[in-house]
Amino acid sequence: MIAAMLALLLAGTPSPAPADAAAASAATTSAASSAPDDIAALRQEIAAERAALEEQQRSLDAERRRLESLEARFYAKVGGAPAVASAGQPGEVPLPVSPPPAPPERAPGSSAGGVQTVGEAPTDQRQVQVAVLDAQGGIITKKGRLTLESDLEYARADNNSVIFRGVEVPASVLVGVFDINQSRDDFLTAAGVARFGVTNRLEINGRIPFVYRSSKSVLAPVADPNNPNAGQIDKPVNNGHLGDVDFGIRYQFTDGHNGSPYLIAGVQAIAPTGTNPFTVPRDSLGNALKAATGAGFWGLQPNLTAILPTDPAVLFGTIGYTYNFPNSPNTVIGPALIERVWPGGEPSASAGIAISLNPRTSISLGYAHTWVLGTKSRLRTFNTQTGAYNDPTTQKTRDLQLGRFLFGVSYRVNQRTTINWSIEAGVTDDATDLRTTLRIPLTFDLF
Repeated sequence: MIAAMLALLLAGTPSPAPADAAAASAATTSAASSAPDDIAALRQEIAAERAALEEQQRSLDAERRRLESLEARFYAKVGGAPAVASAGQPGEVPLPVSPPPAPPERAPGSSAGGVQTVGEAPTDQRQVQVAVLDAQGGIITKKGRLTLESDLEYARADNNSVIFRGVEVPASVLVGVFDINQSRDDFLTAAGVARFGVTNRLEINGRIPFVYRSSKSVLAPVADPNNPNAGQIDKPVNNGHLGDVDFGIRYQFTDGHNGSPYLIAGVQAIAPTGTNPFTVPRDSLGNALKAATGAGFWGLQPNLTAILPTDPAVLFGTIGYTYNFPNSPNTVIGPALIERVWPGGEPSASAGIAISLNPRTSISLGYAHTWVLGTKSRLRTFNTQTGAYNDPTTQKTRDLQLGRFLFGVSYRVNQRTTINWSIEAGVTDDATDLRTTLRIPLTFDLF
């Protein structure tokens, strides 16, 4: 009975119509196919926006070139020079303006509201400090800007040599005289530097150093094997005095537009204001009783610097030559009368890279090499038998090769101050072993 009633109920329940089932199936299929269509549409929209952005950038570049052309024509007619890019701090180089980042693509299946960019690059113009170029300077200080810089420098030079003058009879048996030389020089320099932008392309500068030098040397000529320390001289000397002042002028030829490098030419003059090595007091053997803080010669140094910004780095290179003017000291040093000295010239070159780590910090790496040509001296030796000086003779010292590895770190404190620390490590026997310098410039806009 119950089974019959259930059968009647089931038979009375209406079944779904075929049309309704087909509609439901079509709706499901449409929903499944709409998702890929939306993704494709979004990708097309992103590509279109990106193409429009690139077109705008090309238009801006064209307008900038047109503006530069108009400025060049204008200043060619009225005279003067167009404004050029200038660094905010001495030694800084502006990088090309960073373009805005491309909009990120949305991952398939994610919603538009969930797309988020983290750590976007800034779109303003950043600066890279070339710490190891501070001695030559970066691009020209802009017009009306005065930079006052405090420098603190320490240098250490060690030299050990053994010279044998004689003959070798059998192997390992030497008959003659040994000269064992050991010297160590420590230099501590505090300097004040000033740079002023006369125009946006012309800069004048000057540097006044105060030098403290401590020299310790051992000269042990061994002439008697029974008395090996005979004639040994070991006497340290020191002195604190004004060093050699230098001053110069620099001119910037190019402004680094359109991927071209900055080209800066300059000339520095070195005045012998330090303690002259030919006038320091000496003992009867010619050994100095006071350390010299200057070279004793006038010098002239033309140089050319090329700086190429390439985000996020800056490539740089310099070439220069130092001409040292001859001098006639006419002074007696030991048994010799020094009549005239022709110091050798010094061709030099350096190259390296500065890398921006962030808007405040950059590091610099490079190599510098100086070839110091030999110095000629005309002197007369004293003849103890006649009591007079012999005829003059000319002697020339050997050339020196000064190779240094350069490393520097720069930190920008604010718009007016940057802390620069640089290190030079000698990589040749003649080079100074270590030189480290701390520079802190302050900038002021006078007009």
